Amino acid sequence: MESVSLEGAETLRARRLDRYRHDPLGFVKWAFPWNEEGGPLSNHKGPEKWQADVLAQIGDGLRARKGPIKIAVASGHGVGKSALVAWLLLWAMATQLSTRGVVTANTETQLKTKTWAELGKWHRLALSHNWCELGASALTSALPETEEAGRIDMVPWAAHNPEAFAGLHNQGSRVLLVFDEASAIADPIWETAEGALTDADTEIVWVVFGNPTRTAGRFFECFNRFRKRWLTQQVDSRKVTLTDKQQLARWVADYGEDSDFVRVRVRGKFPRAGSMQFIAADLVEAAMARQPDPAADLHQPLVMGVDVARFGDDRSVIFLRKGRDARTWPPEKHQGLDLMTLAGRVAERAAAERVAAVFVDEGGVGAGVVDRLRQLGVPRVFGINFGGAAARFDDEGAKPRYANKRAEIWGSVKDWLEQGSLAPDPELAADLSGVEYGFNAKGEIQLEKKDDMKKRGLASPDIADALALTFALPVTPGWDLPPVQEYCVTEYDLYRDFTDEYWDEKDEFDE
Repeated sequence: MESVSLEGAETLRARRLDRYRHDPLGFVKWAFPWNEEGGPLSNHKGPEKWQADVLAQIGDGLRARKGPIKIAVASGHGVGKSALVAWLLLWAMATQLSTRGVVTANTETQLKTKTWAELGKWHRLALSHNWCELGASALTSALPETEEAGRIDMVPWAAHNPEAFAGLHNQGSRVLLVFDEASAIADPIWETAEGALTDADTEIVWVVFGNPTRTAGRFFECFNRFRKRWLTQQVDSRKVTLTDKQQLARWVADYGEDSDFVRVRVRGKFPRAGSMQFIAADLVEAAMARQPDPAADLHQPLVMGVDVARFGDDRSVIFLRKGRDARTWPPEKHQGLDLMTLAGRVAERAAAERVAAVFVDEGGVGAGVVDRLRQLGVPRVFGINFGGAAARFDDEGAKPRYANKRAEIWGSVKDWLEQGSLAPDPELAADLSGVEYGFNAKGEIQLEKKDDMKKRGLASPDIADALALTFALPVTPGWDLPPVQEYCVTEYDLYRDFTDEYWDEKDEFDE
């Protein structure tokens, strides 16, 4: 009778685990004795909010079946990264016994004494512990040793031996790849790990965690150059119940809220860029926390900036601003949009919002958008050449402060941020704070080129450029905008009277 009862309990447990195959958050809530009186988790009601968000994102991605799920989390100290790693390993193996995976960390000591030790703790607490076995360097399924049996290995990395991460394939099943303290893991390991993402019809989950200690490397690029490929989150230690708030407060008092020490170890933010950073991160953060004042900007004109994508991963962006308010209208970001479709969207948005002026980056292919907008009859369209001459002078009026138009309008953005209001947008924040500057031979301020930013691992600042374009001309209430040439369609042929003989004669004259 007892054996039947045990068998029935195992059957019920198996059904539950099957239910949680695509629901890691549900698994974590079910598998551990949360809030049980006298239990080891009696003071914990469940995962922290940020942990629950990551688990939910993985579940959403698995159910959507849109390819590899890639999540990057930068955080301060003590937020529960190692616990979340343990939960993911246990969920992956318990709900899909043929799972193959690798977990690594910045050092072998971290991997053995922190990551794997935390896994041992949660494995003992899990209702599913009979379904997988924890060894010294691997978590294996309870299935007999067959080709179908899964395993997740603890693998210390070495930059000179990235091949250890090259064979992680599991066609038709599940692959889990976990980087703990990822900021210090060398780029060759990341590049080799990418090979695990090529299996079709396979559930692939790649999660990376770390303190944001460096402004270079692949972990940093998850939040910058490759930000479109990753779901990202930055966790402030002060917003997590697990942390010692008094110690965190002492750090803030000793080092300062905006010091690199506090940014990295408390706020989960990357250190500031170098001393040549054009716009400080705190200026951007303050603007994104500031609410607009509709009354103050009531009579200000609404203007639009359009940055036109040129190639590759760059995006076309439409940005609207009304005085100090750039928060009310979220920017539109379009990738792979052809010029005519983009022009149509700009015309549609300009009419709907009744904008006073449209400023378009006309460099490169952008000139085609300018021409098409004028042909469509959109009023007050201005093509702006980023490389053109700056209009402003220094405080003494002696010479231009900026080397070109782009530097000038970015200077306007920098001044505006003191009182302006932006919507919280990690991509825009990275754009604004990522650009560095220098001086040319004339002592004029010039911004680094987009190509140079990409070499540093940063994305092209398309969103910030679109915002900057809204400052291209001083559009103010009552300001008389210059007239714009109207275009019309005609069947008149300019070359109708020029015969072949004319062109032949002209060629002889030119010679």
